Amino acid sequence: MTTFTKLADGEQPSISVYPTHKLNKVDDNIYGGFTEHMGRCIYGGLYDPTNPNKSLVDENGFRKDVIEAMKELNVPVVRYPGGNFVASYHWLDGVGPREQRPRRPELAWLGVETNEFGTNEFMKWCEVVGTEPYFALNFGTGTLDEALGWLEYCNSTQDTYYANLRRKHGREKPYNVKYWALGNECWGPWQVEQMTKEDYAKKAYQWAKALKLLDPSVKLILCGETGHSSWDFHVLKECIKFDQHTLGGDTTANLIDMHSIHIYTACDDDPVKNAIAPRSAERAIEICGSLIDLVRIENNVPPHLPKQTICFDEWNVWDPKRAQGDKGAEERYTLSDALAVAVWLNVFVRQSKYVGMANIAQSVNVISPLMTHKDGLMKQTTWWPLLLFCKYMRGWTVATHVNCGSYDGVTEPKWMQSAVDTPWLDVSATINEDGWVSMAVVNAHQTQDFETELGGVEPGADGVKKYVVTGASWDVINVQGSEKVCIEESDWDGKGKCSFARMSVTMLRWKPRSN
Repeated sequence: MTTFTKLADGEQPSISVYPTHKLNKVDDNIYGGFTEHMGRCIYGGLYDPTNPNKSLVDENGFRKDVIEAMKELNVPVVRYPGGNFVASYHWLDGVGPREQRPRRPELAWLGVETNEFGTNEFMKWCEVVGTEPYFALNFGTGTLDEALGWLEYCNSTQDTYYANLRRKHGREKPYNVKYWALGNECWGPWQVEQMTKEDYAKKAYQWAKALKLLDPSVKLILCGETGHSSWDFHVLKECIKFDQHTLGGDTTANLIDMHSIHIYTACDDDPVKNAIAPRSAERAIEICGSLIDLVRIENNVPPHLPKQTICFDEWNVWDPKRAQGDKGAEERYTLSDALAVAVWLNVFVRQSKYVGMANIAQSVNVISPLMTHKDGLMKQTTWWPLLLFCKYMRGWTVATHVNCGSYDGVTEPKWMQSAVDTPWLDVSATINEDGWVSMAVVNAHQTQDFETELGGVEPGADGVKKYVVTGASWDVINVQGSEKVCIEESDWDGKGKCSFARMSVTMLRWKPRSN
């Protein structure tokens, strides 16, 4: 948690960090990924068997450079197969011999799905990467019977039809898929079989009962909206209940474990508004966390049951007009977008009390920090802050206070202007298991560097490691063969003021000296 005191322009900014004041554990799952059958995310991204550069592809047809990038991020969980795609996806089409799999019209992005890549291929990819799967269920054209079949196929050890089908397909041991989403954006008019909140809540609750009767170990994720909508309140109110009958008499577990929300931010015409826009998600998380508290109170949920957390399973900078979904959604990200991604990640660290998972949409090619081409990978501007956070911002969030000026102009979204603080310096800090403190500072000002007094930065013999992501201008982009935005590393003794450059992401890391 970071608190903020607004100063007048020209006053001395300062940041105070308190490494001994641990607040909340940061769930590693906030660094999750997302892979959807959309554009070149799966075909040409994860899976590229026809690439003429055979050195880039392993024996499974997987891109080795993408696998190495995912390992570098240490991505803990990856959502699949959608996204909007899942509302007309039938998992049985994507298992068994490839030559027998049907080609299907794909209704979300108006393409054709070959089903060359399905459940077993994705699970193999997860094993190679060393990540955990998170499946979304088809709440559009799918049925409960189909969903139960998929769960049985993935997780059952019994001598039953779908478990035996998995064995027939070459996998004896169950996959033990832990996370399952009850649909995706079912509230959206773009969805196949859009629902009212009343219809969705009723269906989700009944599906959840059946799924947990089949496998009580799974974690079920409710389909929310933005976290601050009437949809969110209604489905939470109807689905977070204490009902022993839904869990076979178990009085120690929840039927619903997490609540999903989605937000994308973008502001093409103003780099500052664009960079600070993710702070709107911070207010959304706070509101959603309060709604969860409210429904638990109103529904008399016993306090010994684990509190539901927020699954922010789609987030990123995305302007659908600039990068249209049905045309592959291949964004070209600027330095301002990199700052926005860092603010997004600061939000998840600061709100670790509420957030149990977050998944950047998406992991490769589609609105992604990674872009493949036939000869390798291009790392966009947004890759570099994501890499810093994934490597270092783990452990516990620690108390931090910021004194500085703030942006007072019009925001995007507009409601944010009266609901959220917008300091020029956006900050979060963590301390990990080894006692290393990491502090991320985003300076969103377009022209001004800030010489900042730092309190609590008291390094030992190793001093302070400093990592900076910035560029010549806010609109600079990385392209194949010319990655102008990357990480600049240096050492600092931790003495005196620290300068945070205009339009930059800075991470300071140190191990506090022993007293």
